[in-house]
Amino acid sequence: MAERRVLVLGGTGEARDLAARLSAADIPVISSLAGRVRDPRLPVGDVRIGGFGGVDGLAAWVRDNDIAVIVDATHPFARTMSEHAAAAVLRVGTPLVRLRRPAWEPGTDDSWETVRDMGDAARAVTARSVAHRISAGLRVFLTTGRQDVGVFADNADAWFLIRVVDPPTCPLPPRHHILRSRGPYDLSGERNLLRENSIDVLVTKNSGGDLTRAKLTAAAELGVPVVMVQRPPEPTIGTAVDTVPKAMEWISTLGA
Repeated sequence: MAERRVLVLGGTGEARDLAARLSAADIPVISSLAGRVRDPRLPVGDVRIGGFGGVDGLAAWVRDNDIAVIVDATHPFARTMSEHAAAAVLRVGTPLVRLRRPAWEPGTDDSWETVRDMGDAARAVTARSVAHRISAGLRVFLTTGRQDVGVFADNADAWFLIRVVDPPTCPLPPRHHILRSRGPYDLSGERNLLRENSIDVLVTKNSGGDLTRAKLTAAAELGVPVVMVQRPPEPTIGTAVDTVPKAMEWISTLGA
């Protein structure tokens, strides 16, 4: 397997873990990052940053760089990149594995309102703002990432604590505070954050994994309801696995 080059479409903890394991196994790996975070955590091995130029560009890059395996280990909400990867492998015939951490599931103590997309999340917050009927307004903890903040920009009634790695560049709701932070987060810190900011509702995406799971546990403990955005549909092209060891096993079988 040592002669085969693996392209990991990354940006997640699983992608970094996989790149480290591939390098340790002497399997050449190239990790591709979208470049949306200013100071990303770089994986082991070769790294490229930036887009490919759509499906055509990705297909050409895979051919030109002798890529034998593609691993889509992007964020569960990176829908465009996943769709491009699926379309590109149909053109070039390169094997594709989709590495996705399992989605979160609500527990008995969780109070979730599951919504389809960010537009529905914004409407859910507006409805809660109307129902809240307190002069200070609904207090929202928003952890959906900086690219989605703009859908809440027209909400002048609620106050938003917006946690992001890099500051948003889109329009923002009139009443907000930006908290720049990067996970992982622990339960004690998340519990204190919800309490100190008198949070009435948490809005998040169903990213899954342990890196940011503590906020959901803290919300359940404190009786804070959650507006949970569902994952977008996954392409059906390629093989789907949910752990890094399974991805390694799948890659290894190609060299048998």
